[in-house]
Parts: sequence; structure tokens; C-alpha cells
Amino acid sequence: MAVAAWLWLCLLGLPRRAFAFAPEAAVGPGDGMNVLFIVVDDLRPVLGCYGDKLVKSPNIDQLASHSIVFNNAYAQQAVCAPSRVSFLTGRRPDTTRLYDFYSYWRVHAGNYSTMPQYFKENGYVTLSVGKVFHPGVSSNYSDDYPYSWSIPPFHPSTEKYENDKTCRGKDGKLYANLVCPVDVTEMPGGTLPDIQSTEEAIRLLNVMKTNKQKFFLAVGYHKPHIPLRYPQRQIRQSYYAAVSYLDMQVGLLLNALDDVGLSNSTIVVFTADHGWSLGEHGEWAKYSNFDVATRVPLMFYVPGMTASSVSQGERVFPYIDPFSHILGLVPQGRSEKVVELVSLFSTLAELAGLQVPPVCPETSFHVALCTEGASIVRYFNASEEKVEEEKGGCDDTYRCFNEEPVAFSQYPRPADTPQWNSDKPKLKDIRIMGYSMRTIDYRYTVWVQFNPNNFSANFEDVHAGELYMVETDPNQDYNIYNNTSHGCFLKKILGFLKH
Repeated sequence: MAVAAWLWLCLLGLPRRAFAFAPEAAVGPGDGMNVLFIVVDDLRPVLGCYGDKLVKSPNIDQLASHSIVFNNAYAQQAVCAPSRVSFLTGRRPDTTRLYDFYSYWRVHAGNYSTMPQYFKENGYVTLSVGKVFHPGVSSNYSDDYPYSWSIPPFHPSTEKYENDKTCRGKDGKLYANLVCPVDVTEMPGGTLPDIQSTEEAIRLLNVMKTNKQKFFLAVGYHKPHIPLRYPQRQIRQSYYAAVSYLDMQVGLLLNALDDVGLSNSTIVVFTADHGWSLGEHGEWAKYSNFDVATRVPLMFYVPGMTASSVSQGERVFPYIDPFSHILGLVPQGRSEKVVELVSLFSTLAELAGLQVPPVCPETSFHVALCTEGASIVRYFNASEEKVEEEKGGCDDTYRCFNEEPVAFSQYPRPADTPQWNSDKPKLKDIRIMGYSMRTIDYRYTVWVQFNPNNFSANFEDVHAGELYMVETDPNQDYNIYNNTSHGCFLKKILGFLKH
């Protein structure tokens, strides 16, 4: 492809050509739509609609069959609290100044408006069920209530048993294993947290229907986050079994949207806070800049836009049993554009017909309402997938490919070498920051000196680098950083931070 050709010229240090995407006006379905925002913990795109042949996820696949599905969507940091605060505020981690779990952005960085807060201020009833914000210090022990939500957020009562001994061993005794199938009837309360969240979300849908209130309902599911406990009758093990359990919950929730007759007037978003490594790079975790940790599923169902409007009483999301489902559901539309979760705020505002918040200025700690992620509604049109080569040469590297869709992620480390706290360093212990840039063709990461006292990165003090070519090394196993000229990539990151 043309971009790949330019990339190799860059690697070889030869003259560059410029590539740009043809601009098109953004489109939207108009105002008045409800929003159902589904966010999942630790879910990499192991779904049928993303081409996985092993997992059973027919309900999410059915949602995809009515949606625009983004194949290359990335989180801004592969850990729960920083990622969620980032996409819920529309600001990157360097602006929220949250790289761990131990600060509240309104106090520590700036009094930034959130996506649900913006909908609330525009006449929506905003509701939170399950894990939407990360609980604890990072959301002021309140999930940012009352700023973001109309009523106090709901958390399942059985969350408190998450680390209890509930896994029955072969000896009949109970253990606190990270991975186990369970008999739901034997669990405390006879249920599981995600089941409770689904039930509460369905209850709220019925209340909103009865009261004829426009709503923004955020539903956060815990699984497939560890511990991986799921109903015993699902014989699939561990992560994939937990994904099928999640699929059942999503299926029941979307079926309820049909039941209350709101499928034709509700935007549905489905995504995750980050991915999860299942053995790749020797890791069984998140905590990195690799695709397996940063790449997430992302799909938007917009009635009348991604799918035709249905007649009264017609079902869009009938529940499907994951273990007797019909094969063959494919996404309504698919985009290969590289996009970021930080764009969710502006994208949903545009889709709902609200005024899109302004782009943040270079320094925005004092600005309450702005976003650092541009709306991606312009990519909903399949014709935008075409790449056109700009005629003539170009001497400005940043300008040459600033139109190329790029996702930026970052991850902190306490040192150059592995430490006991390498995966989750507290702010005071961060000494190195890995800034990572992902395009359709490559992932480039540079690890630089970081000062936690003033939140500054020194790009003149580069400790290490990584460069992976997607076409020849899709799993990012072969780092060619030391074998290539990569000054243009560093200029790209510096140009992004400057602009």
C-alpha cells in the first residue's frame, strides 16, 4: 500500500512523499437519541466479529452486524483507572496526570468535564451501572457523582466477594483461585456481579421507558477481568469462557432494549478499557504498550445510520444462546482506520446531535470543557477508507504525515530493568515513560526519562526504543529499532506532543 511504501523510504532515509486522507463533512443522525454505553474490563478483540474462530460471542456479533466496527482501536494506557479517566474526560494521561490509581483529576490536574457530565448538562438522565469509572481515589470514591451522574452509581452487592474462597476444588474444599468455573447457585447471594449489573441496567431501561426520559446509560462489566469465575455449565475455560459469559450478559441487555421498544432510538457503543496478553511476549497481563494490551473492540450502533430503522415491534437484538448460535453474522460496516478511545467523548456528542466540545489548547489544565480526541464520525463513511497520495514532495516530516491516523499510548516504568513494581508503579516511583505510536503499518515506542514531580518527559534522554512492522511482524515479536533509521518517528511523536 502507499503508506507502507512511504514508510520504507523513511526507514531508509530517502526522500519522503506525503499521504493524506480526503476530507469529508461529518454526518450525524440528529439529536434526541438515547445512549447505551457498554464498557468491558480487560477485553481484547477475541470476538467472532473480529475474526476469532474459537470464541462464542453471537450476541456481540449480532450487535456488530448492525454497527460500524473499528478494527484498529487503541486505549491510551493499558491499565484500568488511567484508561477510563482518559476516555471519560476526553483527555490523555499526560493531561489527567493519572498513571496509577491514586489521584482524582479534578483535584490533581484540572476540573475537567466528563462525557456523562456533558450529556447530563444537555438534558440527559445519566446513569452508571457496574464498573464505569474505576472505583476508589481516581474517581473520588464516588464514581465522580454527582458531577457525572444523575443518581448515585450502582455497584453489585456481590463485588465484595470477588477475592473470597468460592472455587471448589477436587477435594470439595473452597479456594480463592484466579481461574475457576463456579456453580452460581453456590455463590454468595446466588448470583455474580455482572449478572446483577445486567439486571439493574434492565430495570433502569424500564424506568426510563416509563418516565419517557432521554438517557445516557453506562454499563460496565467486570469480566473477563481476573478472577475468571463464570457459570460452571459453560465448559469453556478461563478467558474465552469468561468472554462467552460476558456475551450472555450483553445479549440479555440488548434484548431488553428491544423489549422496551427503544432499539430504534438508542445509540449503542461497545468497547473495553484495554486489552490483555494471553501469553504473548511472555506475559499474562496488560501493563504494556503492545497491541495485545492496548487494542480494544470498538463498535457503534446508530439507528438510521449504521442500520436501517425498524418498524414498531420488530426486534433488532433477539437473545442468542452462545452455545447454539447461528454462524455467519458479519459487521454492518468495518473501518480499518486507526482510532483512539480518547475520541469517544467528541464522537458521541456528534452522534447525539450535541455541540462537539472544542479542541483543547496546547495547555488545557485550566479549561473545563475541551477534548484531545477528534470525533471519528467522519470515518463512518466507507468511502473515507480511500487513501490518496499527495502530489509532489514534502520536506516537513510532521506535515507530511500528520493526516495519517495515529493512536498514541503510553506506559510508565520505575526503572530500565524489571522491578517488583514495574507493572503498576505509583506516581512517585515513575522514572521512565514509554510513549508509543501506532499506525496501520507500524508501532514505534520510545522510552524516555520522566520526572514525576513536574510530570515532564525528556525526549533528549532516550533509554530504549521499539519498532515493529505490522505487515511482516503482526505479533510485534521482532524489534528492529536498532537496525533502522528512526529519526522521523521521533519527530512524529515530538510533533504530536507539541501540537
